Amino acid sequence: RAYDVKNWFRRRDRGEEAAHALYLTAVAQARQRAFYAEHGVPDSVDGRFDLIVMHVYLLLQPLNKLALQTDRPDIARRAGDIAQALFDAMFVDMDRSLREMGVSDISVGKRVKHMAKAFYGRVGAYDEGLAGADDVLGDALERNLFGTVNPTGEHVRAMVDYLRLQAAHMTTIPEAAVISGDMLFAPEPGKGVDR
Repeated sequence: RAYDVKNWFRRRDRGEEAAHALYLTAVAQARQRAFYAEHGVPDSVDGRFDLIVMHVYLLLQPLNKLALQTDRPDIARRAGDIAQALFDAMFVDMDRSLREMGVSDISVGKRVKHMAKAFYGRVGAYDEGLAGADDVLGDALERNLFGTVNPTGEHVRAMVDYLRLQAAHMTTIPEAAVISGDMLFAPEPGKGVDR
């Protein structure tokens, strides 16, 4: 058997490659035109940020579930590593985007901290909304995803349905796909959001 000398110096795989693929999947999904053109999400820095956060949140669901499996520590550690690396990838990208927009070095750290706080707030709101009635989830989406606009009831309903559809889909993804970073979003029937 041949051994690659480079592997001797490589630290243990912390899930960065899988996480990077998942982050690109989340960003591609968040850029679907239908969210802005049909569902009323503001096509702005805030709207784009919130759509990325929502899709990363969805991808974290099956990872976090596996990470809590105490009877299989290797799987749990792998899932936890990918989840952390996915979170890190999102905020590295946010940092880069802020710098490209011309935000000063001094302000970037504060802005990223504010974004991280916003992320955790949305996680709590979406967890509560998905566990509760549609009006609870709708309120969470109005405060966050639609926070800078006044959406119609139809727009909120469409995003409630979308978030529930994707959250349910995440529970069906095979474990092997979760820990390899090969998760995809479900097609949204009739809405033009097709990955």
